[in-house]
Amino acid sequence: MAGFVLIHGSWHGGWCFDPVAEILRERGHTVVAPTLPGMGGTAEEIAAVTLAGWGEFAAQHCRELKRELSGAPVVLAGHSRGGLVVSTAAEADPGAMDALVYVCAMMLPSGMSRAQFKELEGPNPAFDGIISKLHGGLATVVDAANAGPVFAQVSPPDLVAAVLPRLLAEPHAPRSQVLQLTPERWGSLPRTYVECTLDRTIPLDSQRKMQDYSPGAKVVTLEADHSPYLSKPVELADALEGALPR
Repeated sequence: MAGFVLIHGSWHGGWCFDPVAEILRERGHTVVAPTLPGMGGTAEEIAAVTLAGWGEFAAQHCRELKRELSGAPVVLAGHSRGGLVVSTAAEADPGAMDALVYVCAMMLPSGMSRAQFKELEGPNPAFDGIISKLHGGLATVVDAANAGPVFAQVSPPDLVAAVLPRLLAEPHAPRSQVLQLTPERWGSLPRTYVECTLDRTIPLDSQRKMQDYSPGAKVVTLEADHSPYLSKPVELADALEGALPR
């Protein structure tokens, strides 16, 4: 059996992975789905957040899980903005994990930030319209009342209704921090990209642009919205298991 460290995306917490985590645990795996430091915090806590700090946080969870499992393989997966954290952790300590999974996530090349990639994408007024600034721009928040059609339009309504009120303030700084990745470290790990064809937050053309920018990932296609852990949890669990080194 294996270990999985699951890193959530913007405005979410580790709890968003509950359905897929339960499936993986029923299959005998160990799953850790932490909430990143600073999420929903005070202005001071949010101001202290860096992408490097988040990367080290994820890498530490991978190291601890690998020790707990006596060296069994550990997969580090990130959803959406969580892809930035996955890449940063893998560059910092590639020995801490055995494979990477990007779930409709930011799989950006070295030298690019999330903010820079946003400039390369087409307009997305539905997504941009639900976001507003907080703490003088240190953070952003989402209009939960109108987020369902953008984040989870084909997910079970009861699950969506339970998740949206839990959305948190998102530290803004990691979006502008440029990734520094090398073939010898980040590039040494096998990667899987789980693309979601119905995604209205990071549309499919954006997902495929990232695949072109960072070639070499195995691609799994799900007919899912931006919340495949809600809309396609079994298929997502299959994709995560499929990322394990053979």
